[in-house]
Amino acid sequence: MSGRLLSRVPNSWILLACIGLLALNLRGPFVAVAPVVDLMQAELRFSPVLLGLLTSIPVLCFSLAAPLASLAARKFGAEVAVTLTILGVLAGVLVRSAGGPVLVVAGTVLIGVAITVGNIAVPLIIRRDFAPRRQGTAMGIYTAALNIGSFLTSVAMAPLAAVAGWRLALGSVAVLAVAAVVVWVLAVGPRSAFLAAGGDDGRTTQLAPVNGAGWITAGLTAGFGGQAFSYYGVTAWLPSYLHDELAMSASEAGAASSIFQILAIVGGLGVPFAAKYMSTTAVAVTLGALWLPVPVGLLLAPQLWWLWSTSGGIAQGGGITLIFIAIIKLARDQASAGRMSATVQGLGYCLGAVAPPLVGYIHDSSGSWTPALLVILVSVLTFFLSTTLSVRKVPKGR
Repeated sequence: MSGRLLSRVPNSWILLACIGLLALNLRGPFVAVAPVVDLMQAELRFSPVLLGLLTSIPVLCFSLAAPLASLAARKFGAEVAVTLTILGVLAGVLVRSAGGPVLVVAGTVLIGVAITVGNIAVPLIIRRDFAPRRQGTAMGIYTAALNIGSFLTSVAMAPLAAVAGWRLALGSVAVLAVAAVVVWVLAVGPRSAFLAAGGDDGRTTQLAPVNGAGWITAGLTAGFGGQAFSYYGVTAWLPSYLHDELAMSASEAGAASSIFQILAIVGGLGVPFAAKYMSTTAVAVTLGALWLPVPVGLLLAPQLWWLWSTSGGIAQGGGITLIFIAIIKLARDQASAGRMSATVQGLGYCLGAVAPPLVGYIHDSSGSWTPALLVILVSVLTFFLSTTLSVRKVPKGR
């Protein structure tokens, strides 16, 4: 880290602030579409299929572009990968807000690919630049900031669009990207931010190979897939469920479902703290027990939706944190961490992208929410069992 203005601040604090600011840009730009989709439809005349793609394209990019993102992080170095992420998000946001349907779709794809690079690069930076006992905390702050960015963007978009139109509202997300790139360049210096370094500069922690690493990667992939499917399925359809089962208005259902999103901050920050005093297996079991009440509770006692949303919100924020912590603590070096992360996220997000259309199709075909919730129950159990079995060799944090 460099710069006189930052010289008196501990390097780890500066890096942590950069990671938090970056994370605010890694979910908000594609979450921003949902609150203004009706306004976009009125002007651009998108088909229903294309409207759905605007929110699913980034998740598909998380899956399909993960190997490319891992290669970029290895070839150019993690610092340049982060710079590419922020500039890619900035460019995508501006392109998406600038023109007609073609530019909207092109900008959305650019945002998705850029965020994928960040998804891979950030865990590598945390693994390389933080002491092992601080890696969990850094990862928790990162995932908490992801959810803060989603929540703030969701809350702000509709009022902004009502005043200034959907284009300016979506374009306003660029403010966070500009702030992130300025702080990032000041923190790491222009040379590190823009000139490819490659490799890990000898700074990464080298660990002995873990027995059964292939099976652990497969288990974490299944766990991440179950987590992603459950999260995107619940996120997409919880408002509709509350409207149908409890006769909530659209605005009431949207506000109620936000509990599921905002409580993820508690899970993201709580997992590293819990991991200091509990085994990672115990943490995984706890998160699985918190996830289960979402489908089971909505099936048996929908009037207690607020309790199930609270429990599931904590679980979904903690679940992704725990899996990322497992990756950075079990991988023997930066290269294997990048490959493991690309595999876990690539295949896992593929399942996540399938969730909204599949859950919707099952509901429409059956005319009931029961089969759809049973599918989500299967995905939650997949997360529960696969993650619990896969994190047993992660050392307890101190």
